[in-house]
Amino acid sequence: MRLYELWIGLRYTRAKRNNHFISFITGTAILGMVIGVAALIAVMAVMNGFDHTLRSRILAVTSDVIIQGNGVPVMDWQTATRRLSRVPDVTGVAPYVQAQALISHDGLVSGAMIEGIDPTLEGGVDKLAKDMKVGKLQSLQSHPWSIVLGTALARQLGVTVGDKITLISPQGGVTPLGVSPSLRQFTVVGLFSVGIYAYDSGMAYINLGDAQRLYGLDKGVTGLRMQIKNPFDAPAFAAHLQKQLGPAFYIQDWTQTHENFFKALSMEKLVMFVILSLIIAVAAFNIVATLVMVVTDKETDIAILRTLGVTPRSIMLIFMVQGAVIGLVGTLLGVFFGVLLALNIPTLVPALEQLLHTQFISPEVYSISQLPSKLEPWDVVHVAVAALIMSWIATLYPSWRASRVAPAEALRYE
Repeated sequence: MRLYELWIGLRYTRAKRNNHFISFITGTAILGMVIGVAALIAVMAVMNGFDHTLRSRILAVTSDVIIQGNGVPVMDWQTATRRLSRVPDVTGVAPYVQAQALISHDGLVSGAMIEGIDPTLEGGVDKLAKDMKVGKLQSLQSHPWSIVLGTALARQLGVTVGDKITLISPQGGVTPLGVSPSLRQFTVVGLFSVGIYAYDSGMAYINLGDAQRLYGLDKGVTGLRMQIKNPFDAPAFAAHLQKQLGPAFYIQDWTQTHENFFKALSMEKLVMFVILSLIIAVAAFNIVATLVMVVTDKETDIAILRTLGVTPRSIMLIFMVQGAVIGLVGTLLGVFFGVLLALNIPTLVPALEQLLHTQFISPEVYSISQLPSKLEPWDVVHVAVAALIMSWIATLYPSWRASRVAPAEALRYE
């Protein structure tokens, strides 16, 4: 590109003529680009915030690697725990018993996943002790037949610390009338909250020994939970461990236990990117309309330039410069406002909720109570590049049309 092509293109962008309609649609094209880019950056930041928040909260109550017996309880788990603790990169190993049950209190009944844990070892595989809102996790060891409930589950049952609840287990005794469920009274010694409604409303923890007696496992456990130095190395670690232990054990990492959830989240992020990119595409069509109007308005100027020896290629580049400037200005402003919005979403949304007296994010539906935001620099780059490419493509047809203007036809009536 020669200097005069750039200079004329920039001059056409700045020029003010009596045709205010062209200025209006130029401003509309820039505004559309700003809105599209800003909206896409903000939404991508929110999706990243959801992903980061849910991953961190799930990892707070989910171990990196889980080892289970293949359809049978793990009996000699003490020896396995000692051996696994000596494996490089392993930071914690703890046994657990997991089963479903019903919890009843004053006529209110709710289903829950019951986990029997060893409080002294549990701190090495999750952060449950830090999520205790009332009471301490160690109380499970010092109080026989005690239980820790999620705050949402306790609210559903109307219980608090010190209350008695009845746990109804489907693994009961055999009678002439069939299998009868076993009932056991527990004392609530603590309440926890991890910030994910599914866990806070559906999980309860009891002491490992109580769980073994309640579910008739003798000295066995459902499996072992492990924590490693880097949770993102869990898939490779689990695969290597599976080869060593063989088919007698079933091993899962945290990405497998929540595979469908994270796949759905990634797909949702991709779909939102595609849908909101259409806003930028619409703004690019506005650039097409703007340049077509400019070409029509500048036909006389184009004809004069052609008679002075300017080539069709140069005419095309002149109008491509004008369209590119519109796209660049809209993209830069969109990036600025999008980044500004993304960084202030955690502050703006609560203020807007308070102003409108409503709640945008229901914890029962979205598992979190606040709209998170995590701005990724590469997302900003991708959005900006996509917007610039769309705006550049939008300049091709009007610029080509300008290069096809016939000087004689344009100057006939001048």
